[in-house]
Amino acid sequence: MLRFESPSYLYLLILAIVLVLIKLITDFSRRKRLKSFGDPELLKTLMPGVSTLRREVKFWLSLLVFALIVVALARPQMGIRTSKEKRTGLEIIISMDISNSMKATDVVPSRLDKSKMLVENLVDNFSNDKIGLVVFAGDAFTQLPITSDYVSAKMFLSNISPQLIATQGTNIAEAIRISSASFPQKKEDIGRAIIVITDGEDHEGGAVEAAKAARKAGARVYVLGVGSTQGSPIPDDAGGYLKDRSGQTVMSAVNEDMCKEIASAGGGAYIHVDNTGLAQKELNAQLSRLQTGEISTLVYSEYDEQFQAVAILALIALIIEVLILETKNPLLGKIKLFK
Repeated sequence: MLRFESPSYLYLLILAIVLVLIKLITDFSRRKRLKSFGDPELLKTLMPGVSTLRREVKFWLSLLVFALIVVALARPQMGIRTSKEKRTGLEIIISMDISNSMKATDVVPSRLDKSKMLVENLVDNFSNDKIGLVVFAGDAFTQLPITSDYVSAKMFLSNISPQLIATQGTNIAEAIRISSASFPQKKEDIGRAIIVITDGEDHEGGAVEAAKAARKAGARVYVLGVGSTQGSPIPDDAGGYLKDRSGQTVMSAVNEDMCKEIASAGGGAYIHVDNTGLAQKELNAQLSRLQTGEISTLVYSEYDEQFQAVAILALIALIIEVLILETKNPLLGKIKLFK
């Protein structure tokens, strides 16, 4: 695959086309003037040293040199290669609650937005680590397979919203199971973490057992509880708040006891997320205690620069152009290369 680093070469190529047009106009004007002096064939006998073909060859060689220089300045690049590199880092799966209760604003700007900001800041501190994204509500699925491509991770993170899952609820157990299965084949020397970010209770049950299974498989489970323990109303799409069947406003509060139990079963820690930056610092500190290990990472190599080859061709064409004279060489008059 060939690409050009600088798009400005297009303007220079347009200039080359303009030069060709000027050349054609000039040749037409020259021929017209010569005809005014007399018969063209007779004029050739009066100018035996002049070679029209040499002049044409020199012009097109000069134009070729100009075009090659333009291409060289555009920095042509070719060859996408991938290679596997060994790096030292962690493997982390973020499992994020996207149920409607994450719209609550007791944590500004909202529980979900605060969670996304926290994860984005976490990714900004990564260097050789891998990250994956799992989203859940009443169901769960993998949003982004584990990768070291942080740009893609941020892109997928920004697209997370409650609309991704229609089934409402908080199925933490399924989220942990999918997260645990998202890791590559087991490696004992690599620190692995499942970070569950949620604001509600385990509506489906089985979260503690899922956390124990994940811990046994080699991953620690950390639970980040987002929101206040006092509870907060949940905004609806009509500009008001969700209400239950009796007409009462639904309040969503963090069940810290449940979160701590899940984290303990998973060998991790519980961290409360509020309007301060303490949760971010605590999470970074917890992850720094994990053992880093050798990770095989697929790395895309940079495009290979090809301007050197183009520059050499331009130099060769320039030398040839200089060596060709517009007049016939009297010493080589018997050798007629340009008839």
